[in-house]
Order: sequence, then C-alpha cells, then structure tokens
Amino acid sequence: MDKGALVVQVMDDSSNGGVGAAAAGGSFSSLRAYGRALAQTPRRLALRACAATSPGEEMSRVRARSGARMARRLRWHDLVGLGLGGMVGAGVFVTTGRATRLYAGPGVVVSYAIAGLCALLSAFCYTEFAVDMPVAGGAFSYLRVTFGELAAFLTGANLIMEYVFSNAAVARSFTAYLGTAVGVDAPSKWRIAVPGLPKGFNEVDLVAVGVILLISVCICYSTKESSVVNMVLTAVHVAFILFIIVMGFWRGDTRNLTRPVDPAHNPGGFFPHGAAGVFNGAAMVYLSYIGYDAVSTMAEEVERPSRDIPVGVSGSVVLVTLLYCLMAASMSMLLPYDAIDTEAPFSGAFKGSSGWGWVSNVIGAGASLGILTSLMVAMLGQARYLCVIGRSGVMPAWLAKVHPRTATPVNASAFLGVFTAALALFTELDVLLNLVSIGTLFVFYMVANAVVYRRYVAAADDDADHRRAWPTLVFLAAFSLVALCFTLLWQFAPAGRARTGLLAACGAAAVATVGAFRALVAEARRPELWGVPAMPWVPAASVFLNVFLLGSLDRPSYVRFGFFTAAAVLVYVLYSVHASYDAEEGGGAGAGGAALDGAKVQDEAADFKV
Repeated sequence: MDKGALVVQVMDDSSNGGVGAAAAGGSFSSLRAYGRALAQTPRRLALRACAATSPGEEMSRVRARSGARMARRLRWHDLVGLGLGGMVGAGVFVTTGRATRLYAGPGVVVSYAIAGLCALLSAFCYTEFAVDMPVAGGAFSYLRVTFGELAAFLTGANLIMEYVFSNAAVARSFTAYLGTAVGVDAPSKWRIAVPGLPKGFNEVDLVAVGVILLISVCICYSTKESSVVNMVLTAVHVAFILFIIVMGFWRGDTRNLTRPVDPAHNPGGFFPHGAAGVFNGAAMVYLSYIGYDAVSTMAEEVERPSRDIPVGVSGSVVLVTLLYCLMAASMSMLLPYDAIDTEAPFSGAFKGSSGWGWVSNVIGAGASLGILTSLMVAMLGQARYLCVIGRSGVMPAWLAKVHPRTATPVNASAFLGVFTAALALFTELDVLLNLVSIGTLFVFYMVANAVVYRRYVAAADDDADHRRAWPTLVFLAAFSLVALCFTLLWQFAPAGRARTGLLAACGAAAVATVGAFRALVAEARRPELWGVPAMPWVPAASVFLNVFLLGSLDRPSYVRFGFFTAAAVLVYVLYSVHASYDAEEGGGAGAGGAALDGAKVQDEAADFKV
C-alpha cells in the first residue's frame, strides 16, 4: 500500500471518530439541543459561512470521511468518452427543437457555437481546479476552498438541482424517442394521464422511471465498468450522429435555411428573430454542455490528473461543439424552422417524407441510445457531488459513504436515483429546462470568478493576502457590473445609434477593467501542473458570457431560481450550518487531520506527477 493510502486510513479512523463524537452530543441530539443551536445561529453563521478549507484538507481529512477510497482507474480516453456520452444525446435531442422553433430559427447553429465557446472557457476554469485538487466535489469543492462554505453550499444545491432536473427531463425525452424508434408517434401513448393534476404534472411516465432506476443500479456497481459500457454505447451513438448529419445534408434543402413554411405568420431569414433570438437560443441549448461538468467530478478516480483531465474535459467540449453545429445545420436544412417538432426534432424531420419514414425510426433508436449514455454520465456526476457535500458536513454524513467493495458512493447514487425517478414520473419537460439553464450558468459564473480569486489571492492567512483580496474582489464585482450593464442595454434599450454607442462603451469598459487589473495586481500563485491560459482574460470572458446568457432567460426562470435559492438558504440556516459546526468547530474533527495534512499533500503530489 502506498504512503498516501496509509495516511488516508489513519485519517479515516481519527476523523470519523471525531465527527461521530460531535454528532452524539451535537445540535440534533434532542429538541432542546436543537433549540440551543438555533439560538446560536448568528454566531455559527459568522464562524462557518465564509470558512474555507484548503486543498490539502479536501484531499485528506475531508475525503477520509467517505471511508473507502474511490479507485483511480480512469484515463484520458475514458474522460473523453464520458464527456461525449454525457453531452451528446441529452441536450441536443431535448433542447434543439425548442431553441430553433421559439428563438433562433436556422441560426441555432450559431447558438450552439456561442454556447460551445462559453463552455470551453468554463472548461478551462474547471480544469485548473481539477488538476490542482483532484477530488470528486467539482464546483462545490472549488468554491469551498475559495469563497467558503455558504457559497459552496448554494453552488452545490444548484448543481444537484441542475442534474436532477435535467436527468428527469432527459429521461422523459427518452420515452418520446423510444416511441419513435418502434413506430409510436405520440409519447402520450406511453404515458398515463392522471385527471385532476395541473398541466405539466399530469402524465405519469413509467418508462422514464424504469430507465433511471436501472442506471442507478449500474453506477452503484462500478465506475470503471460503467465507463466501459459508456464507451461502447457512445461509439455506437456517434455512428448514429454521423448518420443523422449525412442524411440531413443529403436530403436537406438549403432554401429551408432562410424561408419559413408559414411566411404570413413567421419571419424569414437565417436569423428570423435577430441576434437576440440567437443568444436566447444559446442560453437554452447551454443545457447540452453540462456533461463536461460531470467529467470534472471524476477527478478523484483519474490515474494521472495533470495529463488526463485537460485532454478529457477540453477535448470532449471541442468535439461535441463540432457535432452539435453539424447536427443543427442538418436539421435546419431538412425542415423550415417553424415546422420543426419541438418534442423530437430530428426524428420528426423525416416523418411524412415519402420513402424515408424508416430514417425516423433509426434516428429514434440512436437518440434513445445517446440519452442512455448521457443519463449514465450525469448520474455518475451528481452522485459524486452529493457524496462530497456529505463529506463537508452540510448534509447528512451517510451520503458520503463509499462502498469498500465497489469503490462507489452507493448511498448518494441510490438516493438521487430514487429522487430523480420520482420527479420524472410526473413533471413535464417545459417546467424543467429553463430552471436547469439558469442553475448551470450561475454555477459556471461562480467557478470563473473563483479561479481568478484563487490565482490572485493565495491561501495563506497573512496581511499581504488580505491586502490583495480587496482589489481582486473589487475587480470581480466591477467586471460583473459592467457585464450586467451590457446585458441590460442589449435586452431593453431601443435600437439606434445611442444603443450601439452605449454597448460599445460597456465593451470598452470591460476590456479596460481587465487590463487595469492585470497591470496593477500581481498573481499570488502559479499552478504547478496546469493553469488557465491568458489569465485573467479567459475567466473574465467566461464571466461576461455567462452573465450575458443569464440575461437572455425569461422572467419566470428567475422567479423559480429565486424561490429555489431562498429554499437553499433556509436549509443552510436551519440545518447545514449547525451540522457543519458540529463536524468542524464543536467536535474538533479536524484535530488529527491538521498534523498529517502536509504529509498527505506531499503523497498526493507524488502520486499525480507520476
């Protein structure tokens, strides 16, 4: 056994004992104890809300709370396969029809290119964190070591919401494509209508539930075997994708790129709703790219993070963007945008085509296969997020359990599988997608800010770092404000020279803000293995694009997001801050961890530089 594993085992024994001791007499041991804890809420919030851990703690003491270690058996080709499987098949088959019909028209090709660029910039930010701190927590862990516990909790809550909602939406879409594959035109024929329930929640989908539960069993069994299954299914699915692209360009008509089927009621042209429609479409199809986020959660199971993670994450985003643009172009050539089926756009494009109806069945089968792979990868990712959230103490510790035989987070996988299945049973696609998009953009926005803050403000607690923190925070706030002003002008200012001038002024202000910060504030640390290039320009561009795409979403999305965030804050105040206080402050769980942290970090570095 290597020294790192030995240290983790010692840490496991000491830290688990400490947490257990804290829990035994902690805030939830009785109603009286909980009442005392609530009375201390302001003090505990002051102690815990901005409490940040170090990467060494995340990789040693915090990780040891899961008991057994996750097996490091994945390599770069596994990550590329997981990225392709996680992204291609979910969003492209779920959101393309709606984005094309409602917003972008044939310009959805440009929407996918914009969303892909935004995803690639975010992928760079994720990669720097994942290489430097290869743990399963993804954005939750990255925010926890940067901005503290409350920011991490809100991010983690959005991540779990984003995955659960998107997986439920994709599982219901699986029913539609499976029906197309076997010749059942309407997905409602596979669903059971329930009178008395509100619209959007009144059709029971047992097929979606069965698929989610089956995948949950698979991912509980083994990560490596799940990766192998994903590689095989993804290879077959990419063949279907290439078939769709070839058929679209062969059977399509370039005139469909500019003319609607009903010109009396719908505008024509490649951009029928203008640039605003293209960016609104980009915000909606951004759901298609959340698969690479799941890949970053596999960092704890990667053999050589410094080599495998950059290739796996960024490479999969580039390949997927190319495939998405080609698929969107082929679909737009097959049908005018106002005739596209929003439920199953690709297979529906061949319905009624004389002699080519069989293509619809083939596409339905391919899409069903792709949706299975995307569900598998997304459910792998969501379980690892919840596992690490459980490790942190802000959620019940049993969610962090890693099974010693399968080396997988079985409790988190099973819990989220059941929760996602329950949601997919009733809830319709329209209710879910915009809330997923806003949650995704919010998380990516936070990670881009975090990578700048961490690069310019070192982790050590000294006066120099405090002096450096304020200029960095002021820069991040000012840049976000400039991006917000640009977005509001784009959305609400009337067209004309004044609007163009104000937009140009905001763009110039954004560039000047980044340039001034780069010239006046020196970097506090340089990544040893892999870092975001052109710092801080790349993460700043990611922040700008995420703010802009957030501004493209509709008002109901923000209302739902506001309610969800308020609910998450309430959970944190009533439960999480007290559970975290018990684990970290009250029980002294980290006493043993601090002594061994340095040795563990050295062992981790030695392991990952091999």
